[in-house]
Amino acid sequence: MYKKKFFLFIGLLFYSCLSHAQYNGYWIWDSTCESNTWLAFRKKIILDSQTEDVLATIAVDSKYWLWINGELVIREGGLKRTPNPVDTYADTINLSYHLKKGENTIAILVWYWGKEGHGHNGSGHGGLYFEAGAGKQNIISDSSWKVTRNSAFNNECYGPQPYRPLSEFNIVYDARKEIGEWYEEYYDDTGWKFASVISTPPHGYWGNLVVRPIPQWKDYGLKDYLNGFSRISMGNILKMKLPYNAQITPYFKIKAKAGLKVDILTDCYTDGGAYNVRAEYITKEGIQEFESPGWMSGEEVLYCFSPEIEIISLKYRESGYETEFEGSFVCDDDFYNILWQKARRTVYVNMRDNFMDCPTRERAMWWGDVVVQSMQTYYAFSPDVYKLTQKAISELMNWQTEEGILYSPIPGPHPPLMFGPYRELPLQSLAAIGQLSLGYYYLFTGDKQTLIRAYPAIKKYLFLWKLGEDGLVEHRDGKWNWGDWGNNIDFPLLDNAWYYSALESASKMAVLAGHSKDTVEYHKRMESINHNFNRLFWNGTAYRSSQHKGATDDRGNALAILSGIADRDKWKAIAQVLEQECHASPYMEKFVIEALFHVGEEGKALERMKKRYGKMVESTFSTLPEGWYFPNSSRNHGWSGGPLTLLMQYVAGIVPIEPGYKTFRVKPRLGNLKNVSATVPTKQGNIEIEVQNENMYKMKITVPKDTKACVELPDHFKIEEIYLNSVKQDNRSSIMILQPGSWIIEIPKDDSTALRISEFSVVR
Repeated sequence: MYKKKFFLFIGLLFYSCLSHAQYNGYWIWDSTCESNTWLAFRKKIILDSQTEDVLATIAVDSKYWLWINGELVIREGGLKRTPNPVDTYADTINLSYHLKKGENTIAILVWYWGKEGHGHNGSGHGGLYFEAGAGKQNIISDSSWKVTRNSAFNNECYGPQPYRPLSEFNIVYDARKEIGEWYEEYYDDTGWKFASVISTPPHGYWGNLVVRPIPQWKDYGLKDYLNGFSRISMGNILKMKLPYNAQITPYFKIKAKAGLKVDILTDCYTDGGAYNVRAEYITKEGIQEFESPGWMSGEEVLYCFSPEIEIISLKYRESGYETEFEGSFVCDDDFYNILWQKARRTVYVNMRDNFMDCPTRERAMWWGDVVVQSMQTYYAFSPDVYKLTQKAISELMNWQTEEGILYSPIPGPHPPLMFGPYRELPLQSLAAIGQLSLGYYYLFTGDKQTLIRAYPAIKKYLFLWKLGEDGLVEHRDGKWNWGDWGNNIDFPLLDNAWYYSALESASKMAVLAGHSKDTVEYHKRMESINHNFNRLFWNGTAYRSSQHKGATDDRGNALAILSGIADRDKWKAIAQVLEQECHASPYMEKFVIEALFHVGEEGKALERMKKRYGKMVESTFSTLPEGWYFPNSSRNHGWSGGPLTLLMQYVAGIVPIEPGYKTFRVKPRLGNLKNVSATVPTKQGNIEIEVQNENMYKMKITVPKDTKACVELPDHFKIEEIYLNSVKQDNRSSIMILQPGSWIIEIPKDDSTALRISEFSVVR
């Protein structure tokens, strides 16, 4: 019923839909459809010759595992159904390295959830689609495929299923009911049924197929736990230590009688005040091994073995988003080093099908979280991570309703879940559009086309907001009046500051998209908000709305600076407010500290960072929690990692000026720190910087090929002479432009005019 409320901008489909002419296969399943079902599919094919390129298209609701000739090729394929309200993601895989001339066996295990969640839009029917071209031969899913229920996977489990916003079920595996090594070539499937054809694409439950926009998961292989598996004081429970919080699938090899039980969960099983995923295993007779296919996360894996079971081996497999940990930050104060490392670990565990708020309780893509998370990824990981943000942007736009509403989380409204049918969360939608989100996305990635495609949806949403008689934006509650966790939220400040930032971002996108005339209305609204915000909310020492009765809101004052509403003459007073008032949650705290950096108060910014994140750094956990340690706060929440961005962007001082790092700023702000080094990944190569501020101010910087660095020295240094022709001096004497290469800049503290600059490695 609710899907009828949606429409799709045809031009806004960010990912390529496979054309109707390519649909040669069928959606297949067995004769019935139940939730939490595992089906095994097999197909034997004979290839006339070995073909170099055998591109397969595979789509399912909900996840699949693929074997070719007994070899596992894809472990947990498929993405949660979120491209838009009606379509399904499809993997494209080159199978040429796995197929051979002659007979081949394709085996696919499909797990159908049959329910929706905060991160998944169920189709209403289990299904498998397969198509591959091998030379002149075409391999398709049809009624010639064999299928059977994998009866070892049981629908029923002991204890509760996961919290309702999770679309996944617990894994329950009864080894006594195994159907053998059904994925091997030699397996006899004569007793299996033929598959039922459910529909021919693009009709039916699954809509069009949308090409998967992100890589398959990175598989780190089976690894030993940090501790051994001797039994400890907790009786038959073994607590196996992971090196850090990670997305893992637990493994064991045991010897047992039939009918004994193994329970597997992590120390985060009740994280966030809710039951999360776990696994159960019922033994068969003899030596056996099992790796649970459903991923879970935590710092420890807890195995509960029946006492009669002999344990042979315990391992785990880490998996995650396919990217490299190329970014780095190190300074002389270990507090910030630990905080940076915890933030990176936190955001990585919250990246998979989508950006997640947490990997335990919900696995939901709330766009306020994405704003903070995406910025961290630009600094922490190799540029292939940009695709996850691009996916998030496309889904935000493609779930827009006909009225123009943008939803958070994505997918959109699911009436059976909490909060009812509408979850607009207007301030998260504005944050998603604003300069601190899409504006930065363009600067870091240089991806103009994504913003051009997004622009019509953004324009439509922004004009849902109206200005009142006072010249300020009218409040939208979106059926859930949420601005942040915590107290003393001054909503008129947040409404207007976020909307102002979104208008500025939209005005720039309008120019990129060839709709410059739209900027007239955006600028008109911005002028109205700027004038009346300062007229009605500024009281001489801070911004406060007349309806706000609590303490002055640090969030709203910080956003006034970051949005550009607050003039420079107000910065000093606002900085004092941000020193004294601490009401923001870890989500909004990033913007509060950023405002201090923005006005040049790096010492106060670093001091506040230490004050606010002190307990998180002291904690033995490798990740950052959802809140300032309130009850039911999840132990791993991506929105808490804002300091990672700030340490890179302001302390190390690296930020792109032109899109895609064609020109980037280098302006380190060390505060009381003595030395800082950082690595910033870009598509052109890594930017390396080392700064020392002790006996001599010394900066070593590597400028990648096809970029240039705009280096701003500390304000008290006034350079009189630049010695090398390859260094271009700006009209301000403390700014210089460096071409590709590796440079050393030295300034003795007793003589700021005696600058020495040398190029020790040239990149051309």
